[in-house]
Order: sequence, then C-alpha cells, then structure tokens
Amino acid sequence: MFRALARASAALGPQAAGWVRNMASHQLLVAPPKALLKPLSIPNRLLLGPGPSNLAPRILVAGGLQMIGHMHKEMFQIMDEIKQGIQYVFQTKNPLTLAISGSGHCALEAALFNLLEPGDSFLVGANGIWGQRAADIGERIGAQVHPMIKDPGGHYTLQDVEEGLARHKPVLLFLTQGESSSGVLQPLDGYGALCHRYQCLLLVDSVASLGGVPIYMDQQGIDVLYSGSQKVLNAPPGTSLISFSDKAKNKIYSRKTKPVSFYLDMKWLANIWGCDDQPRIYHHTTPVISLYSLRESLALVAEQGLENSWRQHREATAYLQERLQGLGLQLFVKDPAIRLPTVTTVAAPTGYNWRDIVNYVMDNFDIEITGGLGPSLGKVLRIGLLGCNATRENVDRVIHALQEALQHCPRSKL
Repeated sequence: MFRALARASAALGPQAAGWVRNMASHQLLVAPPKALLKPLSIPNRLLLGPGPSNLAPRILVAGGLQMIGHMHKEMFQIMDEIKQGIQYVFQTKNPLTLAISGSGHCALEAALFNLLEPGDSFLVGANGIWGQRAADIGERIGAQVHPMIKDPGGHYTLQDVEEGLARHKPVLLFLTQGESSSGVLQPLDGYGALCHRYQCLLLVDSVASLGGVPIYMDQQGIDVLYSGSQKVLNAPPGTSLISFSDKAKNKIYSRKTKPVSFYLDMKWLANIWGCDDQPRIYHHTTPVISLYSLRESLALVAEQGLENSWRQHREATAYLQERLQGLGLQLFVKDPAIRLPTVTTVAAPTGYNWRDIVNYVMDNFDIEITGGLGPSLGKVLRIGLLGCNATRENVDRVIHALQEALQHCPRSKL
C-alpha cells in the first residue's frame, strides 16, 4: 500500500506528494467501532407516551425519498405547501407562518428570542414543566420574568391572568394549551382579547395538543402559536411549526436590539420561508428529508379533516379513561373539562413504584408509557394517544399490559 502511495505521489508532483506523505504520517489510534459494523436494529414498539409517536406508514415512505437541494425550486414549493398546512392546522391567515429546523423547544426559543428584549416584562403561566422552561429562557434573555405558579393539575382562569396583567404590565404572556407533564388542557377563549386590552401579546404552546384539540389562532386572538412534529402529526422529531400575528410581527420588526440567536432570527427565517415577498437568501441548510415528512403529516391531517381528528382523539381518550377507571386507577386531573385529550395522566398507584409499572409494560409488551415530568415526577403515569395511535385497539392493548403490571409488580410493605 505504501509503495502505491509513493508511486502516486511521484506522479502527482511535489505538492501532492507532500499531501500523500502527510496522509500516511500518523497511525490510527481509534479502531472502527464494532457496533457500527453490525446492522441497525430497532424494536417494533408501540409508543403510547406523551411523544414522540409512531410514524404513519406514508410518513415513513416520505422519509425514504431522495435528497434534493435546500435551495431548489422544488424544495421551495414543498416549503410553501408546509406553510399552507400550518395555516390550516393553526386556523390562521398569518403570512409569517413557517417551520423551524428544530424541535418544539427550538420553536419556543424562536418565539422568545424574537419577541423579548432585555428588561421586557414577561408573564408566564407555570403549571408544569413547559412554563418552567419558558421562564428559564426568558431569564437568560434578560427579561423581567413573572411566573404565575400553580401545582400540577391546575389551570389559569381569566381572573388569574387579568390580575397578572394588571400587576406586571407584561409585553408577553405564555400559556401552554396542552400541559403534557400533568395532562391539563388550558382554556383559551377570551385570553387573547384580554391580553390585547392590556397591550400584551399572547404566546401559546400547542406541542402536545395540536391536531387533537380545537384551536383557532386568529379567532382566539393568539399572537404566537407553536407546535411540534412528533406528537399528533406522527412525523419524526426535529421540526416545529410557528406563526406570528401582525401585532407580534410588528414587535419583532421594531426591536431595538438584534435577537440573541442568528439561527432563529425571524427576519432571516421569514425570508428563507418566502414570508416577506423578497428573493430567498441562504440562511441555513434546512432538514430536507424531515420537511418531506412534515409535509406529508400535514397532508394526512388535511385529508382527514381537523374536526374528524379532534373527534378521534376525544373518543379514544374517553374510552381510555373509562378503561383506566375500570382497573381501579384514579385520573389525576379531576375536572373532565380540563383533561387533555391527547395525554392522560393517572395518579401513581399507591403502594407501587411507578418505575416498576413503566418498565414492566415496556419489557413485557413493548409498549411505552411514562411517568411524570418536572413538577409531576413521581405523581403520575402518562399515557398518550397521538394521531394514528389514538385507537380503541391501542387502548385495549395498554389496558391489558397495565392489568398484568398491577398483578405482577411488587407492592411496598407498609
């Protein structure tokens, strides 16, 4: 081999010869990983946690299509179709509507990085982990963060919000429509109009609720709405959806300082997504294959119809809750009106270690359910019925698995 390299270097001339010598001047210290020399193996698992969800067959096919360039005209057409799909599932006519190259957390950062400047007053509904995360990001930006803290299972009334608006005079209020850590559905009617009376913008997280719960961005006066690809949409994690009202856009375009992130600078993103009627300029390399999948996921919702999707989740979850109570389990959210139809929380059964139940269901049935998250950790079990997973058949499967887990998992000796 080295003789061949020497002959090649002589033929290529002095500069190339030096390059060849340098290529061979060090020994490899790290061997090829043995694990990577074996075929990839993925279990056939039913994902009934709060997300990600199983991919719909058509979305799996979309993920196997050939790559095209992220600046090709065909890619721009796909991006335009994604924008139209987001406008449909959000029920908005906002021109500033696009997908973010990152998960729901990335969309939250995109919203806050572009809307908040140092010193801005930021009112946060923190009734679970997502409000805690929003408050954390706001603090990092330098905003004056005012959390409205409620225990897991709580939600915000119009009176709660008005008291916070009057006291703190925020430029932005954050609420989570689907608090997946506790299974709470936050009402939204009237909250946008209330915020606007106080010259405040309304930002809503719909990551765990979009497609499974009615939401009407324009009619409900929501100024910024975001969601993720991996829940009801049954697409791979890694892309998210976001839209800004004209009021929110004006706040962004009248900033005194640049957003702290170049990658999530909405003026740049608006351009690459064709939202500003200007020629598109390269900003970052978008995740082309993931966008194929997101496009198909939005197409599936459009074909099914939003109202049919909402009904599917409502009916499947009502059946799940009935079966859970039949096992003697207690639903964590007491008020049926604020139970999230996509993620059901069960009070952790007394006398059991919740981890034993989760592990038993996974190890013996290849079904994922999860425990709590953030403030609800140790308090609940979480079962998600998301998109194509929201069926009576899947409810029957997880109920059978839970029944066996309750019979076989060890009880504490109290």
